[in-house]
Amino acid sequence: MTSAFKEVCEAIEKRVSRGEKTAVAIDGFAAAGKSTLAAALAERFYAPVIHMDDFFLRPEQRTPMRFTEPGGNVDHERFAAEALPHISLHDAFSYRRFDCKKMALGERVFIPENDVVIVEGSYSCHVNLIYVYDIKIFLKVGKSEQRRRIHERNGEDGLLAFEEKWIPLEMRYFDAQKPDLKCDFVIDNTDMLW
Repeated sequence: MTSAFKEVCEAIEKRVSRGEKTAVAIDGFAAAGKSTLAAALAERFYAPVIHMDDFFLRPEQRTPMRFTEPGGNVDHERFAAEALPHISLHDAFSYRRFDCKKMALGERVFIPENDVVIVEGSYSCHVNLIYVYDIKIFLKVGKSEQRRRIHERNGEDGLLAFEEKWIPLEMRYFDAQKPDLKCDFVIDNTDMLW
């Protein structure tokens, strides 16, 4: 267990021990380990995970104007309507995940009633969403390690798409909204394994 993981767990445990329900956000760079950290925390705290990737923009929302908006390439409006109220209440709910292969809303995801809930993914700390979280984490990763991880995970074509489109859009969001400055933990995950 890394010291960063231990500190995050201690912060969650402190709230849970006081009987406080806890919503955790994990934002940060592409391939910085957000999903891996979310899975480790979910296992530790028996917590459901909501993935921001489930809220990608539908085709009709993908306009040039939308992509110029920092953080605009995620459907934060649908997330705010369908997930945010339930995250703050910690009650059971469901939403339809975006299916990238079909480019449409797909299967329904069920989130059980919970004491701890985790939202992971870039844009989870968007200015329209950040207020609901009790603990906010931002992950960074060095550029060469980021490239290596994306290439391993998505192949050469995927790496090219990330470098040409997705990373620049993320960086515009990070530069404009500065979510790292609003987070409780900022962790460089270049050399870390959870």
